[in-house]
Amino acid sequence: MGELVKTIAKALVDNPDEVFVSEVEGRQSLIIELKVAQEDMGKVIGKQGRIAKAIRTVVKAAATKENKRVVVEIIQ
Repeated sequence: MGELVKTIAKALVDNPDEVFVSEVEGRQSLIIELKVAQEDMGKVIGKQGRIAKAIRTVVKAAATKENKRVVVEIIQ
């Protein structure tokens, strides 16, 4: 799941070298933390959070196959 988020984020930003993804796994859920450069934050979030919502939707669909709950957090 982390690789999926990383691939999507790298395609969106101007500084793909500054995209970092970390995964925190629990019993029933997986938290994916996405960190990008400050100037790329708007490109990942999008207007009114539309791009962030789309990323979460794609990851959620992929996680459904594995019967896991995935949360994507965009951090600074």
